Amino acid sequence: MLEDLKLQPLDDIRVVDVSSFLAGPFCTAQLAEFGAEVWKVELPKVGDALRRFGTRTPDGDSLPWLSECRNKKSITLDMRLPEGARLLKELVKHADVMVENFQPGTLEKWGLGWDTLRQVNPRLVLVRISGYGQTGPYRDRPGFGRIANAFGGLAYLAGYPDRPPVTPGSATIPDYMAGFYGAMGALLALKARERTGQGQMVDIGLYEPIFRILDELAPAYAYKGYVRERMGPATVNVVPHSHYPTRDDRWIAIACTNDKIYLRLAEVLTGAGLAVPEEWALLANRERARQQVDGLVASWTARHDRADLLRICEEAQVPCGPIYSIDEIFEDPHYAARGNILRMHDDRVGELPIPNLVPRLSDTPGRVNWLGPRLGEHNVEVYQTLLGLSDDDLSRLADEGVI
Repeated sequence: MLEDLKLQPLDDIRVVDVSSFLAGPFCTAQLAEFGAEVWKVELPKVGDALRRFGTRTPDGDSLPWLSECRNKKSITLDMRLPEGARLLKELVKHADVMVENFQPGTLEKWGLGWDTLRQVNPRLVLVRISGYGQTGPYRDRPGFGRIANAFGGLAYLAGYPDRPPVTPGSATIPDYMAGFYGAMGALLALKARERTGQGQMVDIGLYEPIFRILDELAPAYAYKGYVRERMGPATVNVVPHSHYPTRDDRWIAIACTNDKIYLRLAEVLTGAGLAVPEEWALLANRERARQQVDGLVASWTARHDRADLLRICEEAQVPCGPIYSIDEIFEDPHYAARGNILRMHDDRVGELPIPNLVPRLSDTPGRVNWLGPRLGEHNVEVYQTLLGLSDDDLSRLADEGVI
């Protein structure tokens, strides 16, 4: 590790975050974790809706806000007002990246569209996250994570074939995925700027990261006309590759992704006195007998407690893992050894465990310096230090509802 622990990969980058709720804020949180100075712009007196989403703390700010707006500086500004739009342009002059997730056309309505902002700062990178992107016939439709899961094709796959589609884990998966791709898009655009000297726009529809991660779904349909249906916990193309019950009323995941791994499991099953047909050595034959294969594995796992199954599979080099609830994650020694849970202190809640940074860099690691700030906590610092406004200016702007 470098001796200078203050060195951060993005410590020379400034970001204006005018987004709200989750996709945009998660995008900028990742940049802030690795050193970027992020100015979180919020409506005066109201703040970001994320402050009121989820479990609330005694002072009113929610746990998602504290966790996902880490390392940011909160300033208040009403961009809908002419004076507010003017101040935002002043901020943009000092920024490298701006992130927004309004419905398309909203910034343009306020005189803050891409054509305007790139004239204010030709080096600006503008990340735009919306339900369906900035183009296309659906661009004006509102969108949230649940809609993106549905439109992107993931919700159709979640659940059992004889039951309605269910939420695939969380309705917020598209928000986090779009935020991740937004951060990557910003970094790619900043890298390109090193060569061209010019910024550019990054355009992401909330559903697009979901569609992007559906493995062979699109080419398989185009190539063979195959429409994948819901399979419960099973996985297309491989078997046994599912979730199985244990004797102590828990669940484990077993993943036999090829014939070699399956043969290791077959030896375990045979040693346990279970008959394994020889033809199952080939994946094609196992797929044809999927129900019987999964049934045999389930009958074996149901004889053992989860801890014993994990030990047996590890010894046989069969990929196997526990299906954890959050309380079990907190108790797991590997999570502890990797430092995946970061415990931060905040005077609003005391000690608050939050997910730690990803990825981990050996020489220029990111870090969390503080949790989501109070509304307008950094108004004086940003407006006076950066823009040179006076105390009288701030008082006037506050009286006018601009900040």
